[in-house]
Amino acid sequence: MTRLLPIEEEQPYAPIVTSVEPALRAAAEHAIDWLAEVDQRPVAASRTPPELRRRLDSPLPEYPSDPVSVIDDLVANVEGGLLGCAGGRFYGWVIGGAHPAALAADWLVSAWDQNATLAACSPAEAVIEEIAGRWVIELLGLPDNSSFAFTSGCQLAHVTALAAARRYLLLGCGHDPEREGLGNAPQLHVVTGTHGHHSVDRAVRILGLGSKHLHLVPTTADRLDVPALEALLTELEYAPVAVCLSAGDINTGNFDDFRTVMPLCRLRGNTWVHVDGAFGLWAKVSPRFAHLLDGVEGADSWATDAHKWLNTPFDIGFVAIRHREAHRAAMSIRAPYLTHAANARDQLDWTPEWSRRGRGVPVYAAVKALGRRGIADIVERCSDAAANLVEGIGSLPGTEVLSPAVINQGLVRFRDPTGADHDGFTDRVIAAIQAEGTAWFGGTDWRGMRAMRISVCSWATRSADVRKTVHAVERVLTALLPGTAG
Repeated sequence: MTRLLPIEEEQPYAPIVTSVEPALRAAAEHAIDWLAEVDQRPVAASRTPPELRRRLDSPLPEYPSDPVSVIDDLVANVEGGLLGCAGGRFYGWVIGGAHPAALAADWLVSAWDQNATLAACSPAEAVIEEIAGRWVIELLGLPDNSSFAFTSGCQLAHVTALAAARRYLLLGCGHDPEREGLGNAPQLHVVTGTHGHHSVDRAVRILGLGSKHLHLVPTTADRLDVPALEALLTELEYAPVAVCLSAGDINTGNFDDFRTVMPLCRLRGNTWVHVDGAFGLWAKVSPRFAHLLDGVEGADSWATDAHKWLNTPFDIGFVAIRHREAHRAAMSIRAPYLTHAANARDQLDWTPEWSRRGRGVPVYAAVKALGRRGIADIVERCSDAAANLVEGIGSLPGTEVLSPAVINQGLVRFRDPTGADHDGFTDRVIAAIQAEGTAWFGGTDWRGMRAMRISVCSWATRSADVRKTVHAVERVLTALLPGTAG
């Protein structure tokens, strides 16, 4: 008879962890300390990748280590390598800052350690996702019968939406892409504006549609030029087309003209309209800004990020799709070992991932904590902060406002006092602001010029942060521009 060895004898080097509490408490204490101090720290990272590599890199461990020591060492070794994007003065990209309720819920997601792919794997997380998805659709003013999915981000939301579009449009041409592939399929064209986000280009390539079939339509005032779109659609004749519109230009915050474009595409037929609203769709929650999205509900699909104006942690995108069957057919899978629910929504039927986190949980917590009015307040406060930053920085010597703030986005540039290189000087000023540490802005190209992009997306940004930032930029310019002191 085989003798069964105790686990510790079978695995003599395996750590015997008698309690998870010490490591979790250590992590919680470090996290709380970080968040308590983030507004007092420089917003930019102070250590370079080579410096961090020297601290973090080591030979592959051979033997176990105490979990608390691992956490303590990790925190110590990343010091200076983290950006202060959780605070109120990070304006470089539209990435928000995790709201306390959403952050705490995300900790629970990790602790619960559920695979949110089937209701059978976690009935609670499946039901939470059902409710959270319904809430988001209602908040964004989308058709209430739309299907939805929580993805890893807006990139995968675009992939999911355009996969459903591919299914719907090609099936309308008599071709089943899921069964027959794309080899003999009618050519599907994707159309977007020159202001479109590069994640749409990437989605086209991932889906095998071919970047040569991605058509860029000129823009007028950072909105897709409607006559140019109409001319292109006529040129493409009867080919299936997915038109990707923008709700919130990444540089200026402008919105495409949904009220005009939607009827145009409907009249053409065999056309799918997708809306990239990574941050701009959330403007629908605000009574002040909802008009910018008039007509958006007429699209076929919509993509956004929860980590932006809903201020959840990262790894949460959202897609809603009008055509439920096309969405499900493009994503769903069946296997003999899977257990499918008759009385709940299986997330696997709607997402491009298999094993996944319970992304609906932080969304549920954020919406529950903030409510419609709280989310609207974040949108409006961030937009006011962006307007004040553009106005305040734009009034400083040597500064030029390129684009006043539309919702939370604006552009300024800095003029070289010698007149020789405004683009190079703008990049110098941006680098100097980052090094100064009070705030963090990034650069961009806009209409052939380098510019500093002002993006405000965090619940943590307050009026005091705006004032501190403007004063910091003034100090930087005083140091760089001769004759401006005093």
